[in-house]
Amino acid sequence: MAIDGPAGAGKSTVAKAVAKRLGYRYMDTGAMYRALAWKVMRRGADPSDEGALEGILETTVVDLGADEAVLLDGTDVSGEIRTAEVGQMASRVSGIGIVRRRMADLQRSMGRSGGVVAEGRDMGTVVFPEAEVKIYLDASPETRAQRRFRELAARDPALTLEQTLADVMRRDRRDKERAVAPLRKADDAVLIDSTRLSAAAVVAKILEEVDAKSNENGRIVS
Repeated sequence: MAIDGPAGAGKSTVAKAVAKRLGYRYMDTGAMYRALAWKVMRRGADPSDEGALEGILETTVVDLGADEAVLLDGTDVSGEIRTAEVGQMASRVSGIGIVRRRMADLQRSMGRSGGVVAEGRDMGTVVFPEAEVKIYLDASPETRAQRRFRELAARDPALTLEQTLADVMRRDRRDKERAVAPLRKADDAVLIDSTRLSAAAVVAKILEEVDAKSNENGRIVS
């Protein structure tokens, strides 16, 4: 299953819940890009220098462990990567071709055995175009900014809602306008607007789609 959408739409919360209900593996591809971004920042590398990025990628292994652990070169960096600064850097490096190709290879390797709920920006359009269920989850910029603010404020007390909204809109532009794998709804994806929906309501809608596909082709079991 592929769940795409912009920052703050609720993809992670929903994808985790759906994966648990189906007994599938949850694949947080955004965390993978954040891990790489964190390494780029730690190295002091210029994200626009493809040569520097290629050198970093050659020695980088990102994996997703148990209990939502994000492993970078064998070290758990789950706590370090969840900041607004790392998120903005992740958005920058994720638009670069060599980065996108390397991450897509890792993601496809993880998903090869099936039974995966993958969430990100290009899961249904590029990484898993043959996914049996595709969801595009969206919400208004204001709603998404409020969600991101609640998530990040505890880690960054100086952060304001206004800054968060500006970051969300800037990231939207970058993700949608990048030349490589831009954020967009797959033609066969189901659009769900979560602006006025609870996470539980979104999960219910997705499971309805799973049931419909299951009845149609018998390959997905809820």
